[in-house]
Amino acid sequence: MEVAHSGPVSALTLGLPQSSAIPQGKGMLPKQMFFGKAGISARLKQHLVNDISDITALSVLRPSNVPVQESGSLKEILIVAVMLNADNPPLDALEHIARLRPSGILFVCTRRRDDLYESALAVRRAIPARAGHVQQSMMHVGRWIPSKTLRLIVNGGTANTMDSIWESLNAQAILGSTNAEGLDERISRRNRIAELRAGEAKLTKDHARAKDPTQRNETYAKLHKVRTELGKLESLEQPE
Repeated sequence: MEVAHSGPVSALTLGLPQSSAIPQGKGMLPKQMFFGKAGISARLKQHLVNDISDITALSVLRPSNVPVQESGSLKEILIVAVMLNADNPPLDALEHIARLRPSGILFVCTRRRDDLYESALAVRRAIPARAGHVQQSMMHVGRWIPSKTLRLIVNGGTANTMDSIWESLNAQAILGSTNAEGLDERISRRNRIAELRAGEAKLTKDHARAKDPTQRNETYAKLHKVRTELGKLESLEQPE
């Protein structure tokens, strides 16, 4: 059976079971199907039309083809390839597509660089919210790697239900790790580290430019505080 593909990427190149692969000719998803009867904003439509070349469903993971226990809230996971015309994925377009399907969608975004194809995983994930607060979600995009080296792991560790496979795929997309333990805390820590590194770079420049001694001291105190917090958080990071 010929399987659906997007450029060099298919369910088989990703290491997914052939039984989960969508046949060639049935995977192409016309962009028009995501415009919706109620219409979408002009900006979102522009991103769908201009930034995305084509959208292809590559695989549907189910308990019948992974295999895992038929338990948990998630019944299936759809692996969707997005071939880009732009340098980076249009996050609003991906989020719009993800919202239209109740089951999980893992996006494999691919771009071409001369003769090289690069791919990055993207996923929409709920942000932990306190009781009584509105649940929100956020799109995450992983790092770019050569498409020919990209693999997905669906049968390792404790991933023995569709829910646990989804968490593992989220970890692979966001952190480059199959380990989903404490995932939300690790994502939050990574985000905070990125913020602190940006703040450290700015304060370092401000300190170097400051002429007034009082201003230099105040800036250094802020810089020291940032570096202290950054050091504590980075010490908690484990190699993925």
